[in-house]
Amino acid sequence: MKQILRPFYCLLIVLALFVPAIADTIRLKDGSVIRGQVIAFKDQQFTVLFGSGAQGRRSRTTIYVEDIESIEFDSATTAAATALANEDNGTTGGSTAPVYQPPRTNPPADRSNNAPPRINNQTLPSSSPTFFTIKVAVRADNANNGWANSGLVVRKGQRLRITATGRVSLGAGRFATPAGIPGPDNDKLMRTEPTGALIGVIGDDNDDFLLIGTRRDFVAQRDGVLFLGVNEGNLADNTGTYDVVIEAEAGGGPR
Repeated sequence: MKQILRPFYCLLIVLALFVPAIADTIRLKDGSVIRGQVIAFKDQQFTVLFGSGAQGRRSRTTIYVEDIESIEFDSATTAAATALANEDNGTTGGSTAPVYQPPRTNPPADRSNNAPPRINNQTLPSSSPTFFTIKVAVRADNANNGWANSGLVVRKGQRLRITATGRVSLGAGRFATPAGIPGPDNDKLMRTEPTGALIGVIGDDNDDFLLIGTRRDFVAQRDGVLFLGVNEGNLADNTGTYDVVIEAEAGGGPR
C-alpha cells in the first residue's frame, strides 16, 4: 500500500516545491517569520523545509518550540510530506502524521470496558505551562473525508486550549457557528450534541469524539494527530469554514 500511495505523496511534495502559496507560516518570538513546510516534530523541535536549491532540493532546519510564537499550517501537503519523510527515515510510532483521515462512522452502541474514557469534567493542571499556537481552517464540507488535519501531533497528558469562530452553511437554509444548532440528525457522529458544532478526535483509529464548540480546554488522553470536523451526517451540501486557534502546551505529556 505504501508503494501505491508513494507517487501521490511525491506529487504533493513536488507541488509544494513549486507553488509558493503552499507553505506553513512560523512566527518566532524575536519577530522573524519563516515560510516553509513543517515535516516533523520530535524532542520539542520542529523540522522545517524551506527555500529551493540545486535540482529542486530544499534546505532543512530545526526550530525549538520555545522560540516559536505561533504556527499557521497549510495542511494541503503537510500530512503527505510527513508520512514520506518519516518513511524514508525509518521512523515509526505515534509521532508521525497519519496518511488516512479518521472514518466518518458512528461509534458502536456498546463499548468494551477497555475502551478509553470520554474526556468530560476533567481536573486540569493548576500550573501555568507555556503554550504555542496553531491556526487551522476547518471546512464544513466533505473534503478529506470530513476532517481537517491540524498538523499537530498530540501526546497523552498534553493540555490543549481550542477556540473557534466563524459561520458555515449546513444546506437547506441552515447556518451554524462552532457551537452548533439544535435539530435531529441520526447520522451525525455525536448524536446528542448540537448539529454543525465543531468536534475533534485524536488519532485516525479512534471513535472517542470530542465536542469542541466555541472553546474547550482539556488534557489529551492519548497520543495521535488532532483532527477537527463538523458534527453533521450529510456534509455534501455544506459550505464555509470555521477559523480555529489551537494552543498546545509545549513539552506536554509524560516525560
